[in-house]
Amino acid sequence: MKETLSTLPTYDRMLIPAIKALQLLGGSGTTEEIYEKVVEILDIPDEVLEKLHGNTSQTEVEYRLAWSRTYLKKYGLLENSSRGIWSLKSTTIDVNNLDAQEIVKSVRESEKNQPIIPSNSLEEIPEELEWHQQLHKVLLSLSPSAFERLIQRLLRESGFTNVLVTGKSGDGGIDGVGIARVNGFLSFHILFQCKRYQGSVAAGQIRDFRGAMQGRTDKGLFITTGTFTREAIKEAARDGAPSIDLINGEELVQRLKEFKLGVNIAMVELVEVDQDWFSKI
Repeated sequence: MKETLSTLPTYDRMLIPAIKALQLLGGSGTTEEIYEKVVEILDIPDEVLEKLHGNTSQTEVEYRLAWSRTYLKKYGLLENSSRGIWSLKSTTIDVNNLDAQEIVKSVRESEKNQPIIPSNSLEEIPEELEWHQQLHKVLLSLSPSAFERLIQRLLRESGFTNVLVTGKSGDGGIDGVGIARVNGFLSFHILFQCKRYQGSVAAGQIRDFRGAMQGRTDKGLFITTGTFTREAIKEAARDGAPSIDLINGEELVQRLKEFKLGVNIAMVELVEVDQDWFSKI
């Protein structure tokens, strides 16, 4: 049964819903899929979902849910892959036997020598988000033309060809064009728009973009460093209208990491002394 939540949920309030979300998703899911399910379970209204965390392009709910995942991972209920997929470590978890406060207490006690958060505060960055937020700040500091060139490079790295940045004023928000290829055989033209800001893209902006696409292509791509309202997401996938794919800020930084565009990934070597080995000499 759904329960309506009219205020910002705390990270501990979302611990059990996060488990339920993964169970509904079949045991694994992306951060976006988990987020959508938790929002559905708690029935969080749009005005709450649109509140941003500080001066970042991430919403407060996304930020707090990241803490929820961090706690569940440290408690031993979740694991995540290098590709950002989260999964339950057991398919037999009974949420009726889980206590959110017990999870919080257990994790804090196990790491009391290196607390993962300051006392009664969530201002420290969750492990999984430290580089995300740093990259978001860099993206927001780019000039509009530099951001458009970055998106052009990202699309080329993703397999698009003939990617051109137009950026013409009065062009209905169309920032560029390109050709997407599917399995090396099929191809179709796309128009894209990129928004470099912290807020949420509303349904009206999606409709305006679709209007600019009229008669030029049947496929659009809208990229933002911010987020999309639920109404914008519904509008992008509306039946009978040209489809528009959406990439929000969180997905954007993941794509930049995937293609190592401005992101350096270092493999850390862990060296441990095997005392048992020496004792057998």
